Amino acid sequence: MSADMETVEHQLEDSIASLRNSGIRITPQRQAILKYMISSESHPTADEIYQALSPDFPNISVATIYNNLRVFKDIGIVKELTYGDASSRFDFNTHNHYHVICEKCGKIVDFHYPLLNEVEQLAQHVTDFDVTHHRMEIYGLCKTCKEQES
Repeated sequence: MSADMETVEHQLEDSIASLRNSGIRITPQRQAILKYMISSESHPTADEIYQALSPDFPNISVATIYNNLRVFKDIGIVKELTYGDASSRFDFNTHNHYHVICEKCGKIVDFHYPLLNEVEQLAQHVTDFDVTHHRMEIYGLCKTCKEQES
């Protein structure tokens, strides 16, 4: 088994343990959604997950995908990314990190940069807000969209 597959299996086992600890029943659909989320680097929408899984799960619906993503989000094993009017995208990486977003196709790529926690502290000090978090987004054209324009 490759290191990547071992990592996916380990993350899947950890996520299933989190679900069980929260009293959530483990179904084949839940496992498939989780495995897809763990393996995906594209920050998929519920519809993209549905398209990927429906050949193997003909009775699965987009509503089932959304309901499971909501459960995963509530437990803290996925993060929902909302950007304007576009469909929500979901990220298995719940650790704080930033995103680069394609303005044409909506693709989202993780961007690792030292966290700007001092910005939160400064904002809290200057505004007297109780700052809870921040997010930074960088926009541009992905390689595929850039090549299509050429």
